[in-house]
Amino acid sequence: MFYEWLAPMAEEFQLFNLFNYITFRVGGALMTALLISFILGPRMINMLRMKQGKGQPIREDGPESHIIQKAGTPTMGGLLILLSVVISTLLWGNLHSTFLWVVFLVTVSFGAIGFYDDYLKVSRQNPKGFSGKFKLILEIVIAATACYVLAGAFDPDIDGFAKGLAIPLMKNTWINLGIFFIPFGCLVVVGSANAVNLTDGLDGLAIVPVMIACMSLAFIAYLVGHFNFSEYLGVPFVRGSAEVTIFLGAIVGAGLGFLWYNAPPAMVFMGDTGSLALGGALGSTAVAIKHEIVLAIIGGLFVLEAVSVIVQVASFKLTGKRVFRMAPIHHHYEKKGWAEPTIVIRFWIIAIVLALVGLSTLKLR
Repeated sequence: MFYEWLAPMAEEFQLFNLFNYITFRVGGALMTALLISFILGPRMINMLRMKQGKGQPIREDGPESHIIQKAGTPTMGGLLILLSVVISTLLWGNLHSTFLWVVFLVTVSFGAIGFYDDYLKVSRQNPKGFSGKFKLILEIVIAATACYVLAGAFDPDIDGFAKGLAIPLMKNTWINLGIFFIPFGCLVVVGSANAVNLTDGLDGLAIVPVMIACMSLAFIAYLVGHFNFSEYLGVPFVRGSAEVTIFLGAIVGAGLGFLWYNAPPAMVFMGDTGSLALGGALGSTAVAIKHEIVLAIIGGLFVLEAVSVIVQVASFKLTGKRVFRMAPIHHHYEKKGWAEPTIVIRFWIIAIVLALVGLSTLKLR
């Protein structure tokens, strides 16, 4: 909105030329989302607490400490994140950008799915929401639609590389996925959303790795969206993708604001409203900027959490034995006696290391 209003006035008022710089608008989006989170946070948490009464239902088969310590904590805190991101993005983004609208709408749509799931959990006081199969179908439909648009279906400015899969560590090397682009993109978006959802099990555990991943992807999006930078680094140039950095900056700001209330002991949980939305944002961004494989490295913590659940379920069904004391893996360490803050901070460290490894692939080619 600011870009459409003020950037055209740059010739008359030199100060407005700042709005032509993505870096300036990223900073503006971040600070706006942070400010909104701080202003609305207490009111929204109080409203959620009054509406939900007993708060988020806690898994009866979960760690014993959760049933006592976390009982009564309200959920759906993801609404605060979404509201901050939506307002900030609309204010600072270029609303003519196809890439921006795709990741924006995927995030909001996945957030709506998570909201309905959270609503059923709270209203029924049951940790199980609505049908997992139906939820998965909705996610696939949304992801497939997004990938169809990212394949250049409606935007002639999206070039032939749209259906390509970039290979890390190799200069200007990519595989044309053709008709397999949409199924592959769906796997990335849906997989990312549910991996973040599985990670969201301890106070502050998911939001910080999400912010780390967003900052990393924002840096990559800025580089691949500029021809000179992409040519120097040997990564495929994705015209127009740099605008996604505005959206990612808004998530970082909203995430910082949410962490203020989600830090141990949490005043509010993000719930599926936040975790599905944020995971969808990461997945759709990776597809848009053609760094799906790098996302698996940067978001390796989320991959680890998802794999731990898959291994646990497969092992129990095939052998009747469990590999972990409890899945996802962060609960395994709780069962081993690790304190919650210890697990959270160590997992944050892992997320930082993996993000640095992922970013290094830009230069190691």
